[in-house]
Amino acid sequence: MLIGRPDYYKEFSCTADACEDTCCAGWQIVIDRKSLGRYKKAVRSGKASEEFRKKLKSGIQWRQGVFRQDREKRCAFLNKENLCDLYSNLGRGSLCRTCRRYPRHVEEFENVREITLSLSCPEVAKILMNRMEPVKFLSVETEKEEEYEEFDLFFYSCLADAREVILKILQDRSKPLDIRQRLVYGIAHDMQKRADRGRIFSCDEVLEKYQTPGAEEFVKRQLALEERDPEGTFEQKKTVFRRMFRLELLKQEWDILLLETEQYLYLGHTAKEYHEITKEFHAWIREHGFPWEIQKEQILVYFLYTYFCGAVYDGQILSKAGMALFSGEVLEELLKTRWLKNDRMLTTEDVTDLVCRYSRETEHSDENLKRMEKSGRSIWKRYEM
Repeated sequence: MLIGRPDYYKEFSCTADACEDTCCAGWQIVIDRKSLGRYKKAVRSGKASEEFRKKLKSGIQWRQGVFRQDREKRCAFLNKENLCDLYSNLGRGSLCRTCRRYPRHVEEFENVREITLSLSCPEVAKILMNRMEPVKFLSVETEKEEEYEEFDLFFYSCLADAREVILKILQDRSKPLDIRQRLVYGIAHDMQKRADRGRIFSCDEVLEKYQTPGAEEFVKRQLALEERDPEGTFEQKKTVFRRMFRLELLKQEWDILLLETEQYLYLGHTAKEYHEITKEFHAWIREHGFPWEIQKEQILVYFLYTYFCGAVYDGQILSKAGMALFSGEVLEELLKTRWLKNDRMLTTEDVTDLVCRYSRETEHSDENLKRMEKSGRSIWKRYEM
């Protein structure tokens, strides 16, 4: 089996009670069957104190297989010091699979396991948003083998090859990021068309086409058309952003962030005013040498590496790529708003905070991921060659 990881994987270390935003609050934690069985035994056994056994019994919703939460959505076993009472009383081995793995995210394919670190963890977001060099992905071979029934190995190989080219394009800093993003969209769009027609075998032609000077020139022309249509671009940005309100709300403060962005960028504003704000924002980025373009690249690479090859299971190539690009655009709108609120100033801590919040709301709900994929399909229709 091939095990893949980003090269910053080993830099992560949980900060436990020092964490600025605990992972044990804000969402419901599902308990795997094996751990649930261990907790039932612990309730009946005398290995823990009677007081803790009572807490263990009352702190789990046994039928639903989840930990109870208080009014602030804190896990029943998260104490005032932001430490886990399960860990303290029963040891590390008592943690359920979700708690033991987090912030590790695992994607499984036939004889391939890819492990990333979720940006919903503040420490992971901090590592990635402070990293200036392109991320590399490392693989190690193990003797273990796994075969999946009805797994389309050829389709997966096509996706893996495409992802390699996509990441290469995204990390080519000799080109503006606007161009790189739209080349990626074009690749995903054309691959989707071929997959839908049963011609996935011809995807090599797509990869070759989008690495030519002609493809770059096409994208430049479309960007120029975009600049000459400020009204259309403004309406498209508003439409894209408003899709965020359709997501399942996991934390109340997220809704406040969305409403603030509507207020600062869209409601009561004209296309001209919006473009002036955007122009000033990018001018400030350049003048202050703020690394937003690199940070945005890292975000796009993260989402594409994590989710793109998952299209082998549902055939949704454009949705997977579109979700990553959609994420970059939404985060830029949130960052513009933070910049305006901060009297036209930003820090890397601002970026880290927004990235972490965004990931929490989008990546930890299956329903939200589906809606994000749907939103990403048509983000840049004009960049279809």
